[in-house]
Amino acid sequence: MAGEQRIYKQKIRATETLEKVFSAMELIAASRVGRARKRALGQDPYTQALTKSIAAVAAHADESHPMLNERTDTNRVLVFVVTSDRGMAGAYSASVLREADRLREELEAQGKEPVLYVFGRRGVSHFKFRGVELAGSWTGESDNPSADTAHEIAREFLARFLASPEEGGVAELHTVYTRFESMITQNVEVRRMLPLVVVDDEAGLHEEAPLYEFEPSPRQLFDTLLPMYIDQRIYAVLLMAAASELASRQQAMHAATENAQNLIEDYTRLANNARQAEITTEITEIISGADSLGK
Repeated sequence: MAGEQRIYKQKIRATETLEKVFSAMELIAASRVGRARKRALGQDPYTQALTKSIAAVAAHADESHPMLNERTDTNRVLVFVVTSDRGMAGAYSASVLREADRLREELEAQGKEPVLYVFGRRGVSHFKFRGVELAGSWTGESDNPSADTAHEIAREFLARFLASPEEGGVAELHTVYTRFESMITQNVEVRRMLPLVVVDDEAGLHEEAPLYEFEPSPRQLFDTLLPMYIDQRIYAVLLMAAASELASRQQAMHAATENAQNLIEDYTRLANNARQAEITTEITEIISGADSLGK
């Protein structure tokens, strides 16, 4: 019985240590998720302004652009998967990777060739373990992405989309990431970014229907606005994913802390039961010995 008590006490000490780690990680995630959420949601006004500008040029100018046109000269499709650098975030990365695998299989079934780019160490490890070749990867900034990294990624993707088939050009760009809805809800989404599909803003453009005169030319405006739009969309995706990762980690660590507390209570109860059983056994042995001597 003494050995059983020792085992339970060791388990209690180990679980208490884990509880402190989980609690600390929960507090760290909680302290950072607020700023990450503001950064993610703060991109919306800029995105809307860019979208309206592009829609205005597309609606009132008889001009096309390579980034708006479907490509039929290659079957390569660029897939950008955004995961986390670290674990302890529940099913955050697993959900993204499961959707990425599904998209890859779907594209291959359509006769297309996926070209994978990955953001985050978890995604890199996942695909390398399965022997899937990666065209590029970025790590170390999953919970705090920088504008410079987003600009580098956007520049790489634009170069691949505008390149010729012989130079490795791709026909489409898809992103797989987690969209931040609230502290409780984060949803995995698959978005096609290129080629762009411009939809007129019926609430804004069709009410007034002004006559536009462009200076510089619509082509020059497209050359400036469309890369800016892709750059901003990549940055917004990374910020959304960062906020989702921190929110998922906070929830996971909160649940882990509660589970550790429940385990400590269970082990304490079992240790007390073992102690009571040991005391009962000792009393029984004493009484039995006294009875034997009395006889």
